[in-house]
Amino acid sequence: MASTASALVPPEVLARYEAVIGLEVHVQLATRTKIFCACPTSFGAPPNTNVCPVCLGLPGALPVLNRQAVEMAVKAALALNCTIRRPYSQFARKNYFYPDLPKGYQISQYDKPLAEHGWLEILVDGKRKRIGVTRVHLEDDAGKSLHEGFRDSDRFTYVDLNRCGTPLIEIVSEPDMRSADEAYAYLNELKLVMQYVEVSSCDMEKGHLRCDANVSVRPRGRQTFGTKTEVKNLNSFRFLKQALEYEIARQVAVIESGGVITQETRLYNPDTGETVGMRTKEHAHDYRYFPEPDLLPLRINDAWLERIRASMPELPAQKRARFVEQYGLREYDAQVLTLTRALSDYFERAAAASRDPRAVANWVMGDLLGALKAEGKEITESPVSPEQLAELVDLIVGGEISGKLAKEIFPKMLATGESARTIIEREGLRQISDAETLSRIIDEVLAANPKQVELYRGGKAGVMGFFVGQVMKATRGQANPQLVNQLLKEKLG
Repeated sequence: MASTASALVPPEVLARYEAVIGLEVHVQLATRTKIFCACPTSFGAPPNTNVCPVCLGLPGALPVLNRQAVEMAVKAALALNCTIRRPYSQFARKNYFYPDLPKGYQISQYDKPLAEHGWLEILVDGKRKRIGVTRVHLEDDAGKSLHEGFRDSDRFTYVDLNRCGTPLIEIVSEPDMRSADEAYAYLNELKLVMQYVEVSSCDMEKGHLRCDANVSVRPRGRQTFGTKTEVKNLNSFRFLKQALEYEIARQVAVIESGGVITQETRLYNPDTGETVGMRTKEHAHDYRYFPEPDLLPLRINDAWLERIRASMPELPAQKRARFVEQYGLREYDAQVLTLTRALSDYFERAAAASRDPRAVANWVMGDLLGALKAEGKEITESPVSPEQLAELVDLIVGGEISGKLAKEIFPKMLATGESARTIIEREGLRQISDAETLSRIIDEVLAANPKQVELYRGGKAGVMGFFVGQVMKATRGQANPQLVNQLLKEKLG
């Protein structure tokens, strides 16, 4: 896909331009029922079964606002450092015709959104950057038009209205991103924040997170914006990056050839790696916004806001900074260990139970996550509890077992769910720290390898590793490595 974009314009020409990108992200809130009625939001129900007169837009049916949806939206807004609008926000009707919108309008928010003026910090190429968040507002979702999968799909479009009325928040960023990499980092951090505050699973395969991008280009150094296009159909992080790279290159190619960018909506085709024109871009007045007459203005009083604020968890950025400060982790390690809230919670429990949190971090990121990935499991499905992992690390730190022996014990812990001590006791795997026993084994190793002894005494210090390996092999990894090294040096002079 990258070759498609680079074929449009040479890199040296592309480098003379700067992209200006803003994202509009729709997040489905994790409520059990819809935003204006009691229909369930469950995914995968038979078509047109999770519906009622309200979400079907039947005459006389009146919407009733879901309190839980409001609280989740406020949580999301606070997590994005937004200010909740005072004295109230207001719902509006966004009018347009489409087969999967039976009301003929969407209930959204226009000039009085729930929250405004926030920001989210991203990290790209080791540099931090703050991306502005213009607004966060509530709205209901439309249904879904099905264009394929039926016998007569060549003649008819089918409509599933189960999604009608599903609660969404739309998060609109400022045009502060200057590359596809920055947009990717912003969307990834946004997803992580939404998952941490538990307002959405952000499962893109189920449509819980959807993204549209507004893109323009301008010569580097110019302050005024170019003409933007909106790119839709970005239903994965990879597609977002590929689509932006292509669209940036396409716009530069048009300008360089003397053409003019048209303000339009474009679709991304992942099969070709290209964006294609869909329709001219609508303006706000095209939707004929007006206040929703069936819903009162939404007021979030101070007491309600403080209750919501008090329920907020520690956010990913705060947790990363604390991990570096409290546990002495590298920033990269803190990034990995906060990729999900469940993973960060696992690490914290293990670190609290261990004498060496940094060693715990290495085991979590390496052996544990590697084993779980091979099995297709999440951290919540780990057969090794945080306390069991901490015990294994402490056995190494305390000199009761070697690191090599721990590597043999750990797979048995994964397979059985048993603690390291249980496995050690049953299989007699305790570390050998008796100098007399190890001295006898070392004598045997040296006697069996006279050439290596001669090389070492002739100045080849690297041969020491060979001797240690032979002793560890003879003891099935149970020898105390520090004591082995000490005894070898004494015997070899």
